[in-house]
Amino acid sequence: MEEKSKDSNLRWWILLTVIIGTFLGRLDQTIVNLALPKIINDFKITVSAAGWIATAYILANAVFVPIWGKLGDTLGRKKVYIFGFSIFIFGSILAGLSWNLSSMIVFRVIQAIAGSADYPTAMAIIAVTFKEGKERAQALGIWSASFAAAIVFGPLLGGPLIDAFGWRSVFLINFPIGILGIFMAMRFINESRGEEKSYNFDWLGSFTLGGMLSALVLVLDKGMDWGWLSISSLVCYFLIVILLGFFIKVEHKAIDPVVDLRFFKIPAFVNTLVNNFIVFMGMTGGVFLIPIFAQTFLGYTATQSGYLFIPMAAAMMLASPIGGMLTGKVEARYVIFASTLIAAFGIYLFTFLEPKSTAINIIIPLLVMAFGMGFGMAQRTNIIASVVDPHEIGIASSILALARNIAGAFGIAIFGTILSNRTVSNVISINSFSHLYSNKLIDMKKFIGLIELKAQINAYDYVFLVSSIVVFIGAFAVLSLKVKNERTDVKVHME
Repeated sequence: MEEKSKDSNLRWWILLTVIIGTFLGRLDQTIVNLALPKIINDFKITVSAAGWIATAYILANAVFVPIWGKLGDTLGRKKVYIFGFSIFIFGSILAGLSWNLSSMIVFRVIQAIAGSADYPTAMAIIAVTFKEGKERAQALGIWSASFAAAIVFGPLLGGPLIDAFGWRSVFLINFPIGILGIFMAMRFINESRGEEKSYNFDWLGSFTLGGMLSALVLVLDKGMDWGWLSISSLVCYFLIVILLGFFIKVEHKAIDPVVDLRFFKIPAFVNTLVNNFIVFMGMTGGVFLIPIFAQTFLGYTATQSGYLFIPMAAAMMLASPIGGMLTGKVEARYVIFASTLIAAFGIYLFTFLEPKSTAINIIIPLLVMAFGMGFGMAQRTNIIASVVDPHEIGIASSILALARNIAGAFGIAIFGTILSNRTVSNVISINSFSHLYSNKLIDMKKFIGLIELKAQINAYDYVFLVSSIVVFIGAFAVLSLKVKNERTDVKVHME
């Protein structure tokens, strides 16, 4: 009995350990955005040039997630987790010491490559540590809440750090926290890998996948600036199609492919992935506009806009463990379906925003949406861990993470374009039905300003409506989902 209690305690220490790593990686993404104005001023660069600090990070992170997932499954998850975490800290120190834009981008890429090791290895470590299905879902729910916690602490820690110690502190703060995380990982995490250990790493598939993802993320991030039919965008489209076709061909012949294409023959895996993609595309595509709306029409500062998301993060942190506790009591498809519908309703509530709206008019929709998203997250990750072979949990979880990242990029690109196009069409439409009975210059300026204001507000409402419809449709992707013979005893090789 005492030995069982000791093992139980160890499991929760392992969970806390990987939460620290996940929290630190996500915190870095949110906190750096607050530092950009200071970095722009110090490096004497434009806002457009500073955008590459984020773009480079997104690109590198997306490319290496599947590779780390595969390496963790074959070489050992503890090894890969600690190695990635260590390099992330090293990259953070370098970023904190960067002297110009070029050095910052290089060091952010190092951070991103190393940081992308966290998600697939952390999820796999949790999946093999918590072998019983219900307990595993609860653990995944608590771990998922660390994503929301990073959203909370980003503005809370970032603002005071930057004001007191400068922008470099947001990178250097990773060192003491990271050292603690590495020590805990070495102390508590047991090495694990799949029983089918392979030394035939699929380098060709990895490079091909990396090239395809680079082109995809790049055009999604820069397409609106370049123009969706510009030469640069067309080159990216061409590379995406060619490299995707080559990647599929390579994976069919690979001895140990970096992505097992058999995953996509598992209905539960595909349905969960589709729901995950649509939901994150709709949610990210709509919600990224909230800070812009708050600052443009409500007069909020950047910090005040960030505070609006604190209740949202709290709702997600509360809902994630609740979703885990529903495992075994309610079928996963119904939990995910209900959670997605609630999230869609939350996004729909944004359509009532106007220039006279208060903070509560933004916070309530965020709460509803976040609660819906939260209690479905554990179910999604648990399904992915349950329907694939134990030795491939890492790569399967990396595909889930990749789908979320790409979905977010799709959402921002698509809904940003919709907002721009809708605003233009609204100006034309409103102007055709409007009349000004005055020749005074001041009246004409007010007239034009009111038309533009009305056009923009209507465009935001339209985007939120479309976003809610997209998420609503995404709910139905899981109704046909069934997880047959769910494994609750994941067997792995332990060292």
